[in-house]
Amino acid sequence: MIERPLYIKKIEALIDKPLIKVLTGVRRAGKSTLLKLLKQRLLNKGIVENRIIYINFESMKYDGLRTSEKLYSYINDIIKDDERYYILFDEIQLVYEWERAVNSFLVDFNSDMYITGSNSNLLSSELATLLTGRYIRINVYPLSYTEMRKFSSELVKNSTSSDLLWRYIRLGGFPAIHTSYYDESTAYMIINDVYDSIVLRDVVQRYRIRNVDLLNRIMKYIMDNVGNTFSAKNVADYFKSQYRKVDLNTVYNYIDALESSYIISRVNRYDVMGKEILKTQEKYYLADQGIQHAVFGFRDRNIPGILENIVYNELKRREYSVYIGKLKDKEIDFVAEKKNDKIYIQVTYRMDSIDTINREFGPLLELKDHYPKYVISLDENFKDNIEGIKHMHLQEFLLNTHI
Repeated sequence: MIERPLYIKKIEALIDKPLIKVLTGVRRAGKSTLLKLLKQRLLNKGIVENRIIYINFESMKYDGLRTSEKLYSYINDIIKDDERYYILFDEIQLVYEWERAVNSFLVDFNSDMYITGSNSNLLSSELATLLTGRYIRINVYPLSYTEMRKFSSELVKNSTSSDLLWRYIRLGGFPAIHTSYYDESTAYMIINDVYDSIVLRDVVQRYRIRNVDLLNRIMKYIMDNVGNTFSAKNVADYFKSQYRKVDLNTVYNYIDALESSYIISRVNRYDVMGKEILKTQEKYYLADQGIQHAVFGFRDRNIPGILENIVYNELKRREYSVYIGKLKDKEIDFVAEKKNDKIYIQVTYRMDSIDTINREFGPLLELKDHYPKYVISLDENFKDNIEGIKHMHLQEFLLNTHI
């Protein structure tokens, strides 16, 4: 197991705090490993092992505990005193009405609880109101570029910075493909397996999807349009052009199901002048860029959208709220806000013409506030900053955690 300090520090700061710690995120992002690392941390702190209860509900060993009543009975048989117990539940959403059991553990026992789940609706059901004010959410993402370099320490020794960056662009950040060295085709096979497990287990089974072929086609449409604004109607119109009749409500429902599994994220547009969130023409980004390459193969023509996807996920890791900026008839790729901070970002592949330079810097030049503004690209030769707007190479942005 390789350390992930970004998350371990957050979790350690919450040990013994009277809140349920909820780790959520796309399947295979590393939540289970974080729970195991936490268990080791607790042991290192002197907590005896029989006071740490760890259950992975994906294991058949615990099939008999998948209702709140049976889970409560099992834990109740273990805890026989008033000493503190540390309860670690992996993929808790597999337990029917799990919230009832977890709430009871909080009330009935001297417990410190940590749970993981791969569904964004984990804490949005009616039952979850039982836990209002009693939990804190920690979003777990696939590896950042910085984390990938630490995971692939041997690769780092024998590669240039450019090689490492392109490996990240082409393969993405699922931890499983960076714990050992895999060639590109093998890595894509692993990511395809992850993709299939997300679609089949977290979407098809959970939401009882009947038309799996349509679900896959909608997902592929979204992958093929990363970085483009569109709506469910765009998707329905596309299928109509392919002589496939699709109900608009079905498209909405399937997109919502995909979003709930964390495999895609919806980003709303924000009117910079009117300071309001718009409800049309949003964008969708993937949980990890490797998914698109694994399904379609790497395609150079998709690089602009993929670069946007990488920057978006990095902003979310840094706990920004992210929007697509609308400025009159122009668009700003990202308006990112965190507490009292705000940054504006444009993303492009190359600064290879005056038209590109004007297109990327132009909207930012129209903004008259004093928040930082960046244009991010893969161009290593363009060094200009224009009227305070800084050009930054993608690698510099990904390694500069102070932004």
